[in-house]
Amino acid sequence: MRRMITFDEDHVRFTNRVVGIALDRARVLLHRTDDMNFWALPGGRAELLEPSPETLVREMREEIGVEVQVDRLLWVAENFFTYGPRQFHEIGFYFLMQLPVDSPLRDQPSFLGHEGDMPVYFEWHPIASLENLVLYPTFLRTGLKSIPASVVHIIHTDSKEESARP
Repeated sequence: MRRMITFDEDHVRFTNRVVGIALDRARVLLHRTDDMNFWALPGGRAELLEPSPETLVREMREEIGVEVQVDRLLWVAENFFTYGPRQFHEIGFYFLMQLPVDSPLRDQPSFLGHEGDMPVYFEWHPIASLENLVLYPTFLRTGLKSIPASVVHIIHTDSKEESARP
């Protein structure tokens, strides 16, 4: 049985999310689902006793059927936001990742993946235009333009207006 690192307390949810940053030709790979009116980096929740790089490999295999290579950790982010009726406290591990060199997904501007039975829409977005995109967490709109040389710890809160992700 899978045990995701998530728990709820009143109207607050804690999650441990592992995120992949795939960069290719001045673009970054983003995803969304039908219930999201915003874009996010792909990834997913870690399972108990699962190292974070393994989480990312598993999530990408499940969602897009590709074995990614996990490179270095860029950010550890304590992210606070509201989504629907809940407040979230998320600890995120943001890794550079590489799709296989011969992956046809690198040449498709958009493609469909799956989270169980739910469709997941993936698109390559130009890094230069991220500031105009509805992308969460919002620190990524500028952060992806200057990848840190070493791991950076971020404490980030999306404002009420920004984080009201219906």
